[in-house]
Amino acid sequence: MTLPRHIAIIADGNRRWAKLKNLPEFSGHEHAVRVTMESLVDRCIDLKIPYLTFWVFSTENWRRGKTWVDRYFKLLRSFFNENVDKYQKKGAKLNLIGDLTKLPPDIKKSLEDWRQKSKDNQKITVTIAINYGGRDEILRAIKKFVNELRTTNYELEKFSEENFSNFLDTHDLPDPDLLIRPGGHSRFSGFMLYQAAYAQLYFTATLFPDFDAGQLDKVLDWYAKQQQNLGK
Repeated sequence: MTLPRHIAIIADGNRRWAKLKNLPEFSGHEHAVRVTMESLVDRCIDLKIPYLTFWVFSTENWRRGKTWVDRYFKLLRSFFNENVDKYQKKGAKLNLIGDLTKLPPDIKKSLEDWRQKSKDNQKITVTIAINYGGRDEILRAIKKFVNELRTTNYELEKFSEENFSNFLDTHDLPDPDLLIRPGGHSRFSGFMLYQAAYAQLYFTATLFPDFDAGQLDKVLDWYAKQQQNLGK
């Protein structure tokens, strides 16, 4: 069976999951980070899929207000404390994309410490997209490129798609082959705008906390049947 090399997932539907079950609002997020994500990481390791990306916090999520954001970061802190060693034993390498400069200092430090601790792991690269937005990423990449022009003898005539990719957050990742959005919305809300040009897009009504390894297997069966000729 043809498997993707890189799966990217928009972790959507957590609040609706909690509401449907008459649970506290953050129960969906807690289930997602403590159960669902680990289930998917384990399944990808079993299948030898080397790259898995989760979009967990967007540049637009700040609009939900300080109270919500503070509670969300509190959840992330507990997740880091509980899972660093567990994911280390799995052989998972942590990677990050997004504008980390706007995160609370302790969150930034925890993420960077985890990234450094796991940098030599090779079973899977798990990328967390946090404070990430596709348009924001492209704008930041352009600023980096302009700065490169100003400070070096960069030859503009040699600028190419590949060169531009070097300025993106994902410069050390392959483009996603499969982009999945649970939660019932048929859009990808700016996720990996540049990188997902040739990704297979899969939308499902299943809310992310319920999107477990079995759900992933169904998507992979669908993926294997798709013809990908990349414009040829």
